[in-house]
Amino acid sequence: MRWIDSLEAAAAEKLPEPVHRYFRQGSAGGVSVSEAVAAWNAYRFRPHILTDVSTVDLRTTVLGTPVDVPVLVAPSTLQLQADPGGEVAMAAGVAAAGSVVGVSSNAGSTFADIAAAGAPWWLQIYVVRNREVTVRMLDAAVEAGARAIVLTADTPVVGRKEDDGPTVWETVQATHGLANVNEDDYTDDDLGKADDLGPDVIGWLAERTGLPVVVKGVLRGDDAKRCADAGAAGVIVSNHGGRQLDGSIATARALPEVAEALTGTGTEVYVDGGIRRGEHVLAALALGARAVFVGRPALWALTVGGSAGVTRMLTDLGDELDHALRLVGVPRAEDLTPDLLVP
Repeated sequence: MRWIDSLEAAAAEKLPEPVHRYFRQGSAGGVSVSEAVAAWNAYRFRPHILTDVSTVDLRTTVLGTPVDVPVLVAPSTLQLQADPGGEVAMAAGVAAAGSVVGVSSNAGSTFADIAAAGAPWWLQIYVVRNREVTVRMLDAAVEAGARAIVLTADTPVVGRKEDDGPTVWETVQATHGLANVNEDDYTDDDLGKADDLGPDVIGWLAERTGLPVVVKGVLRGDDAKRCADAGAAGVIVSNHGGRQLDGSIATARALPEVAEALTGTGTEVYVDGGIRRGEHVLAALALGARAVFVGRPALWALTVGGSAGVTRMLTDLGDELDHALRLVGVPRAEDLTPDLLVP
């Protein structure tokens, strides 16, 4: 068994059951979350032969930041339940792998502490009903050195989860400091998700922070183009890990349309959801993604191995990508093209 494949079961033995359930679950009937990996597995490769692959280069840049491997860590909450170091340990593991980490607006560690771990980081933000709460968080992130703002755009309301036991929030609500430590003086109503957003919010975020804005939750080419026209520096093809509208299209299926719609715009394309192998990364890059994000595998790796586990997970995926590039006959990850794949 690949080490990565063993992580969830090992993490389940260490995590409180409601936390493990929260990390792995999808919304409603779990259709989208169950289809994510299979959608990547459904692609087939058309490799080149007789090409020089004696040297392979995985490096790229994301919004101008160099990375050693095009595998980034997606933002997620409750990381202090996975490891005592929480987001700081996650960032340290990402830094050692030469990558970029997304930081949740519901983080349990301060932005300053996360930044001190040394990884370039992007802040994931929900624009909430009380815009002043959002503004304070944006300002704090800029002060701590965030390099981009990731606007989660698929959550006007939180997707319905079908819990058959205590929810994770009922389990941890009495424990101070597990999440939301970068928010203060707020009420539950303040933090309600804004459901009146339009593309103009992209320009507002960029103007407020002076940072590039990446829109997360894009599944359609027309929406991707609207984001680019409004000034988005990047989009993340994402169905929120299957945690919002159940039955949403798998990201492996949505990526080609989004990438085609953004051709020539300069807007960078990323994708998450179900990426578990180097071959999945290869497929995503060939279909037009500049890099991929992994979410659950990073949480399992953090739970099982702390910072070193996160580094190993990213490194293992990079090693598998290196191997796959040699076999597909393309020595540079940046040179992958859609003709290498068929559905």
